Amino acid sequence: MLDKISPTPMLAVKDVDRARRFYEDTLGLTAVPGGLDDILQYEAGGTTFVVYPSEYAGTNKATALTWVVGSSLDEEVEALKRKGVTFEHYELPGTKRRGDIHESGPIRNAWFKDPDGNIHALSSG
Repeated sequence: MLDKISPTPMLAVKDVDRARRFYEDTLGLTAVPGGLDDILQYEAGGTTFVVYPSEYAGTNKATALTWVVGSSLDEEVEALKRKGVTFEHYELPGTKRRGDIHESGPIRNAWFKDPDGNIHALSSG
């Protein structure tokens, strides 16, 4: 049934204007035209995700979006740091941290939060 339909990630935020500034100015995305004033849609890499206001914003303690950036992980981390993004550091079994990047075998990840606490991962693959 649903195996041929792409799901749409939904990110809850408290302040849509603040979220817009983060997603557009910091992450460099462009909102998809149309929709409602207080609901933002972004397309990245062929996937659309929605940013919407909710009283439950900031309650998710797990990764909400993963951006697979491949071999450009180090460059992406540095570029976001220059824009003021702070990366999260976690203690994960079987994982070594080198700076802001967590390494688990061949997979390398770095995590950051948007202004409402939605956790994003940058991943090498």
